[in-house]
Amino acid sequence: MNPKRSDEISPARRSAFDILRQVEEEHAYASVRIAALSESDLLREDRALSQEIVLGVLRWQRSLDYLIERYSGRSIARLDLPVLIALRIGLYQVRYLSRVPESAAVNESVNLAKRARVTSAAPLVNAVLRKAVRHSNETIGEGIADPVERASVELSHPRWMLERWGSVFGQNETRQLALANNTPPAIAFRVNSLRSSAGLVLADLTSEGVITKESQIAAGAYVVERGPMSAVIGAAQRGAIYVQDEASQLVSILVEPRAGDRVLDLCAAPGSKTTHIAALTNDTAQIVACDRHHHRLSTLRATCERLGIKSVVALALDASCSMPFVERFREFDCVLVDAPCSGTGTLRGNPEIKWRLSGDDITRLAELQLSLLESGASAVASGGRLVYSTCSIEPEENEQVVSRFLEKTPLFRLIKPNAPEALITGEGFVRTFPHRDGTDGFFVAVMERAR
Repeated sequence: MNPKRSDEISPARRSAFDILRQVEEEHAYASVRIAALSESDLLREDRALSQEIVLGVLRWQRSLDYLIERYSGRSIARLDLPVLIALRIGLYQVRYLSRVPESAAVNESVNLAKRARVTSAAPLVNAVLRKAVRHSNETIGEGIADPVERASVELSHPRWMLERWGSVFGQNETRQLALANNTPPAIAFRVNSLRSSAGLVLADLTSEGVITKESQIAAGAYVVERGPMSAVIGAAQRGAIYVQDEASQLVSILVEPRAGDRVLDLCAAPGSKTTHIAALTNDTAQIVACDRHHHRLSTLRATCERLGIKSVVALALDASCSMPFVERFREFDCVLVDAPCSGTGTLRGNPEIKWRLSGDDITRLAELQLSLLESGASAVASGGRLVYSTCSIEPEENEQVVSRFLEKTPLFRLIKPNAPEALITGEGFVRTFPHRDGTDGFFVAVMERAR
């Protein structure tokens, strides 16, 4: 066996560094870059470690930056981005990955800085990480007097976000929510009934060592309890299953599509709910799936092809403006407005969202959401169903949007959703939360147009 070179960097850490740099510099989504690793020549173990480092660094970024400033004696704003990323990667391993040797975490982070052509910073990276090793039992943020600032550092969430949630949910629940956001989500999926039966698919997964349980949130959904993810990924690539959060699956179920229905999915890409609606109707509905981005519609069409779905017509459309095709398709029995949103319910799988959002974004998005809901309403047939959903936990994007819509549009009324009672709020909406339900945070309102 060849001895390991002193300047060597493992493929996993090199990949993690490159993805984190793309997230920062290109505003890339980590989940998309991680998914692309399955097409790379990385070994399975390296892909797993790369994913762990990327998502771990993004989840705990605020805490890591606090330690970097503490141990370096300088603001992170004064550090070059490659140096900062190398320090975050090293610190995450030292603080949160006990199975990784501390020497490997330190030495390879130093080499990452050198690889990025910031060799002059290598001594700083080495000194900061070695100090972190010596103080690995230090409580993060314990010396901060301001309780909100201390919570921001300890829980690794922006201060404004914790303040907002504290005023809505209370301090204790906000803490539970933030901690849940920093925990990897369980993998959930639905069986593609157009390809095979649930019994056969589950038997195949069991034979490969995948242990699942039935969802208590969405009928027909399954949650992976343990087993090799390679088997789950393989089943998804074959079109036997579709990986999708339980709460996201519940949205399609609440549309209650029937065979032969005309269904409009107004913000459809990448196609999770569109293809689920098609499966729920055994591919016999007439589904029009819209999105304003052509490249995202390409993904939707490819997904339909992989799953064997024929009932979907994909259209490029900015639904906040007009819908000239409505006359052609007549009015729709069901309209789903799964609106673009802040995504604050999906921070477990998309932690970079925390560091990109601001309170102003939520206000701006609420106006767009109301516009989309009004557009969708204009296409609903008499007696038809209108479903509004987001993967946000912010009242401004959810209850307040629906309230404003109903005030302006008296033809519609809320109806009780066919969901587990524990998920239905006193106002008649469906709400899920990571810390309460183990799912992404979703909001759903089900409405009906007067006959």
